[in-house]
Amino acid sequence: MKTFAGIESKFAKKENSAIYLQSIPYDGTSTWGKGADKGFDAFMDAAENMELYDIETDSEVYEKGIHTLVEAPNFGSPEEMFDYTYKHTKELLKDEKFLTFFGGEHSISIGLIKAHYEHFENLTVLQIDAHADLRPSYGGTPYNHACAVYDASKNCNLVQVGIRSMDVREKEHMNYDKVFFADVVNSNNNWQDQAINAITENVYITFDLDAFDPAILPGTGTPEPGGMDYYKTINFLKRIFKERNVVGFDIVELAPIVGHKASEFLAAKLYYKMLSYKFS
Repeated sequence: MKTFAGIESKFAKKENSAIYLQSIPYDGTSTWGKGADKGFDAFMDAAENMELYDIETDSEVYEKGIHTLVEAPNFGSPEEMFDYTYKHTKELLKDEKFLTFFGGEHSISIGLIKAHYEHFENLTVLQIDAHADLRPSYGGTPYNHACAVYDASKNCNLVQVGIRSMDVREKEHMNYDKVFFADVVNSNNNWQDQAINAITENVYITFDLDAFDPAILPGTGTPEPGGMDYYKTINFLKRIFKERNVVGFDIVELAPIVGHKASEFLAAKLYYKMLSYKFS
């Protein structure tokens, strides 16, 4: 099995690693652009061509150990996917490692989030995303990518950042005091204090890559104009990791474009940057 970024095997052994990386290449409910099931392989290829010294934090976080787990199996239905991800994550949490997940489409996060809010007291889910994803059900199932944070909105503290696309029926499930729409995010930094104040001590981050503007990350299934830029995003994440206890995260919806490697390279840099903030 490949190690993350081609790191030496001594930094990738399960028993020595502080970090688990789990691939869940599920793309069963996406309704427009397909390809998220190819995201992890493209992400891993990009990571192999990434420098492992992080200038900002003056660190090489891979030395903490990043163990790549066996890839999740193929699923015959959204319900099967949810059942596996939920139960598997509950088992992984017993190892007391820092859990990170890579999709796959955003429906994979439903089970991950449920396992985390049952494990950690007073948990906030920080959703960074172009889409509200607050439908109770879509396409005949509550485990659709359009329902990614509906369960979280009812069972824990949900804070949403970067939203710029939603169905009118999602309004009834949205707490507008904890939603920071993309136009506000892009206009100034004053929203950051409000967002952080809305986040409890423990926080799980679910990061849909379509939060970024498609000018810098076109490789996603449902790109939306008016997205977030790289430095504003990582500056916000830096504050989250510094001021709160991030207990885990997932990155989803990378749909690589053949011959255009910028999207997967950004995803790899984002993943490594988030780890650098956590452990530096």
